[in-house]
Amino acid sequence: MRRIAEILQQSRIIAVVGLSGKRFRPSFGVSEYMQRAGYRIIPVNPVESEVLGEKSYPDLDSVPEAIDIVDIFRRSEFVPEIVEAAIRKGAKAIWMQEGVIHEEAARRAAEAGLDVVMDRCILKEHRRLG
Repeated sequence: MRRIAEILQQSRIIAVVGLSGKRFRPSFGVSEYMQRAGYRIIPVNPVESEVLGEKSYPDLDSVPEAIDIVDIFRRSEFVPEIVEAAIRKGAKAIWMQEGVIHEEAARRAAEAGLDVVMDRCILKEHRRLG
């Protein structure tokens, strides 16, 4: 738990993979909350052009700036390719939302030096620590 607190305290920029512009989607509500809490949200979704007032990118490789946390709102089978892109980008942490579990990809990320949080909601963790 201490590590989760450190990740959230030391991070400012969160790339949210699978962020939807639809207000009723969990990715939107969670990202909106984190944005209001002071984090910069970078949407990563090939079907969106802008979400929460931020330009959306089709994939992590297209994001032109440094990323602290890659927050994943995609099904578990998509996690390995997202982890590989996060490693290429030099992200500091991978955060798999509730229900997103991929042990092998988590191990790969950890071996590459990234912090890994799996099957946890970033909003709930932030609120709990708040």
